Amino acid sequence: MRIPFFALPLSAFVDALCLALDSLRTNKMRTILTLLGVIIGVMTVVGMLSIIEGLNQSMARQIGALGSNVIYITKQPVVHFGPTDPEIRKRADITIEDAYTIEEQCPAVLATSPEKWSIARIKYANRDVGNISIGGAGASYLSVNEYELTDGRELTDEDILASKDVCVLAYEVADSLFTVEDPIGKDIHIKGRRFLVVGVLAQKGQFLGESMDKFILLPHTTFDKLFGEDEYYSLISVQAVSEKELPAAIDQVEELLRRRRGVSPDEPNNFEIITQDSLMELYNQITGVAYAVMVGVAAISLLVGGIGIMNIMLVSVTERTREIGIRKAVGARRREILLQFLTEAATLSLVGGALGIIVGVAVALAVSASTGLPKAIPLWSVGLGFFFSAGVGLFFGFYPAYKASKLDPIVALHYE
Repeated sequence: MRIPFFALPLSAFVDALCLALDSLRTNKMRTILTLLGVIIGVMTVVGMLSIIEGLNQSMARQIGALGSNVIYITKQPVVHFGPTDPEIRKRADITIEDAYTIEEQCPAVLATSPEKWSIARIKYANRDVGNISIGGAGASYLSVNEYELTDGRELTDEDILASKDVCVLAYEVADSLFTVEDPIGKDIHIKGRRFLVVGVLAQKGQFLGESMDKFILLPHTTFDKLFGEDEYYSLISVQAVSEKELPAAIDQVEELLRRRRGVSPDEPNNFEIITQDSLMELYNQITGVAYAVMVGVAAISLLVGGIGIMNIMLVSVTERTREIGIRKAVGARRREILLQFLTEAATLSLVGGALGIIVGVAVALAVSASTGLPKAIPLWSVGLGFFFSAGVGLFFGFYPAYKASKLDPIVALHYE
């Protein structure tokens, strides 16, 4: 009776594994050289997936720090791939009045913070720092954007109505200008104009590689007098009543701004509503290139490794032709010969996969230690590495194993 391949006794698989390991030990240098392609391919898969997973966790944490119930209104996309549409460049600016109207007329909105941003040099005593972001904002800026004070106070409605020359320093600016002194009550100069420091913010970290602690906040009315009408980038931070009410807030803000900006029903928005989801989508577009490169490198490496395995297995079959003839002469069946060489190819590939996983994990840990990214080594990436390595061994090892199983025992016994 013909026994199916998968119905062979367990001892046959154990014997095949022992023969495979003995063959790999006998040809150490050849084995190592054959493994390199598989090691590099699996290392790329595990290492890159771990690094990207760490980036994903870091990005999710950074976006979460912006506030789970906050959206941003701008006149153009934050990042745009390809040439900018002329219609986008012609869009009207987002205004202070838009912000206050949203707060008054949208029930799902708790507060808004109109913002204008520019860049300037700042001075204090003999210290001079350039390329500092200067923001003009409303009294709700800290609460909407989830910043905390470490000292002093925030901007008030009185500061804004009176266009006072006061400012709040973010953590890095305060640390650069006032290394040992208390900033509160000191005067700094922005574009030659003197401003009284009334508050200092707690450290918040980075977003997309950029510091969120390197700016100075002014009343938006004071900002207008300092920078004029054309030297700024404007947006509105909008805080919903709750995370649950965020979709309703988005709908209300969109409907209101379309009316205020004269957008007809058949036209697209001439403004952008930026949410956490849209920021993650943007991030995924950027990292999509890294995924494509990873897949390409891993595929090429595994292909090279697979061809190497096939080549070595064909050489092994040729070298062991007489051995195959002897085994068949004493009763070994075709499926047992097939199992022997297929197991050898799979073992070779799995050893390469195991080494590739170890190296990939080491690379991921080294990147985490040097960059501060979260340690993220998903178990499914390790499983994927083993799956790919086993698949490569079985796929590229089948033909040599099949060729060995088809050898005529009489011809094989006479092979020299």
